Amino acid sequence: MSEAFLAVKEIHKSFNGQKAVNGISFTIDKGEIFGLLGPNGAGKTTVIRILSTVLEADAGDVTVGGYSLRKNPAAVRNLVGVCPQDLALYEELSALDNLIFFGQLEGLSGREAKSQAISHLSLMGLTERGKGKISKFSGGMKRRINLAIALMGNPKLLFLDEPTVGIDPQSRNNIFETIRSLRDKGMTVLYTTHYMEEADRLCDRIAIMDGGKFVAMDTPQGLKRQIGDPDKVTLEDVFLKLTGRSLRD
Repeated sequence: MSEAFLAVKEIHKSFNGQKAVNGISFTIDKGEIFGLLGPNGAGKTTVIRILSTVLEADAGDVTVGGYSLRKNPAAVRNLVGVCPQDLALYEELSALDNLIFFGQLEGLSGREAKSQAISHLSLMGLTERGKGKISKFSGGMKRRINLAIALMGNPKLLFLDEPTVGIDPQSRNNIFETIRSLRDKGMTVLYTTHYMEEADRLCDRIAIMDGGKFVAMDTPQGLKRQIGDPDKVTLEDVFLKLTGRSLRD
């Protein structure tokens, strides 16, 4: 029987009277890649900010690794790593120095931060570029460093918010392979993306969110089966069926 590493129970969050998250509940099993999909403004980033302790929910609770977010946010924070959509890198520092700096922010000693930085550069296929300045890196390389930073401190739960935006196929494939290898070692992953084929390819289960609520949750095959033959229907078909075709800005 699978073991839930993350459990979300009836969380709510409003901004200026508008519900951004409206009573969602779900679990993610240990070693599972869980996809969170939704149009712009659906509430996905708010959910990640709550789960990663950046934002406090108005109501409800989250348990990570047995720790309550409300009662022990510091313990939860020690278990999670976040790879944000917006790159947060120091352009004039080398890749290695960026990783060491962020590792020390996580509380690692200089020696341990350097050891993990070297290991994560290898994982991302960037060992030979470790001393190069970030300002000279391609978009795909920066995305891989962004992911490597999220791994500093060896988190047990990883939040990936649009980690492959605007990158080349080789870098995207490297990130996919890295995520799978982390999953195979027991890492639990919450993955958001607007690329439906990515979610179909990577995720064990997927929740589709709209208007602050979940409108569907199942395996990729199960979601496609809801509207037709899963061998002919795409996840994009399901997404548009459930969230509509009107533009979201």
